[in-house]
Amino acid sequence: MSTTETPLAEPEQLGPRAVAPTRTRALLNRLLRPAVAALGGVLLYLSFPPRPLWWLALVAFAVLGWVLKGRSWKAGLGLGYLFGLGFLLPLLVWTGVEVGPGPWLGLAVIEALFIGAAGAGIAVVSRLPLWPVWSAALWIAAEAARARAPFGGFPWGKVAFGQADGTFLPLAALGGTPVLGFAVVLCGFGLYACVRQVLRLRGADGVRKGAAAAALLTVVVPVGASFAARGLVSDSAEDGTATVAVIQGNVPRLGLDFNSQRRAVLDYHVRETLRLADKVRAGQEPRPDFVLWPENSSDVDPFVDDDARAVIDQAAKAIGAPISIGAVVGGYGTKLYNEQVQWDPRLGPVATYDKRQIQPFGEYIPLRGLIATFAPGYTSMVREDFNRGTKPGVFTMAGTKVGIATCYEAAFDWAVRDTVTAGAQLISVPSNNATFDRSEMTYQQLAMSRVRAVEHSRTVTVPVTSGVSAVIMPDGKVVRKTALFTPASLVAKVPLRSSHTPATELGTLPEWALVATAASGLAWAVARGVRARRGAEV
Repeated sequence: MSTTETPLAEPEQLGPRAVAPTRTRALLNRLLRPAVAALGGVLLYLSFPPRPLWWLALVAFAVLGWVLKGRSWKAGLGLGYLFGLGFLLPLLVWTGVEVGPGPWLGLAVIEALFIGAAGAGIAVVSRLPLWPVWSAALWIAAEAARARAPFGGFPWGKVAFGQADGTFLPLAALGGTPVLGFAVVLCGFGLYACVRQVLRLRGADGVRKGAAAAALLTVVVPVGASFAARGLVSDSAEDGTATVAVIQGNVPRLGLDFNSQRRAVLDYHVRETLRLADKVRAGQEPRPDFVLWPENSSDVDPFVDDDARAVIDQAAKAIGAPISIGAVVGGYGTKLYNEQVQWDPRLGPVATYDKRQIQPFGEYIPLRGLIATFAPGYTSMVREDFNRGTKPGVFTMAGTKVGIATCYEAAFDWAVRDTVTAGAQLISVPSNNATFDRSEMTYQQLAMSRVRAVEHSRTVTVPVTSGVSAVIMPDGKVVRKTALFTPASLVAKVPLRSSHTPATELGTLPEWALVATAASGLAWAVARGVRARRGAEV
């Protein structure tokens, strides 16, 4: 018995009614992966605060694994870039709250290039054994790059910063944000690898035991490591306790022009401190050992303005404790600094810390002459560049060593770590978020501080001009916090600690180890590709 194969008809032979669905189906197939890539990025955004949906990060990276597995590096570049846009465009929308969409779109478009590059690399290594390991390392390598360049880097949106409520958080104490982020990304890619093995089991291909075991390990190992690392997390007091007060004075109005009432902002913080002093005298609150004001709480320079100095003195004497004050110091012919000033109730200013990681396009304008040519209005908003400090900030306040990481610095691993290695028993992150209205920015920054608390096993205080101010225990739990745009004071008895976590001791070593892992995976994949091409030619 013979059979005759019937050739498939060409589109031209199918007739106009058949050709249209075929072309539509082909177009939909071509658009599927790009659409899913962008959706995966949105899922990663949704895993970040203020939503407690940390587990969505795993789903996002499982989706990215499906999108990139087996693709060419060029396809990976484009698909990774779409994933990056889906993630960063909504995450960073707060950057355009007061200055319009230009800076927001420009920042997201540039930062997504790093994720696009990671996507290209992940596509290349996706054919290797244990591909989730190499892929997760590549993601962390891309984070390391964008934390350093351009203009000093922009680490906002590190995967680790979305995990303050997650199972993996204890890993911050083991290896910092790189290890925490690596575990999350690895587990996400591992979930997709497991799903592939299950689908193979149901299909005709069957499952190789080694591949199935490897896929399972990429999920089990990071989850198991996170439970094992819980022993590194503690909120017990090693050096006794301190009673700390955090002041949120609020601002006269929202937006960029709140700075036009600089004296009003100072008066608000003085007034809230005097209110707290009244509560202390009435026995409603315990007397604090020291008081922490936010960044920009005195944009009037107290070193040259006698009136500002007098009202700060009044507040310090009333509360009977040293105050760390956020001040803008200098300018108009002298160097301008974003400074924290330690103010003693008897001696006045006794120590200062100058912010070291200043914000490009916010506190200084890179390439000012070039940018002035294209956007003169923007450069006029930052008329004078701030200067960088050079030394870690550690104040000794009522016997407690308080490390200072001012606002934007909380996003940078080194800027927080070196306050701890310099002796800090407690960390303060004075911030000013008034220019970002009621956006998600303040919650994203609060999550960073929670991760830092676990990373270095320190109490972290977050005094903010307009909120959300908070007191965070060394285990990452928020024990006191304020509402947005509400005058308030927080008083809490907190543990002081001096021991170092593995993350503090290791510093950047875990990050560089993951970068080396990513590079070795890429080199292996490229070498395999070269050998395969040579074999095909023979």
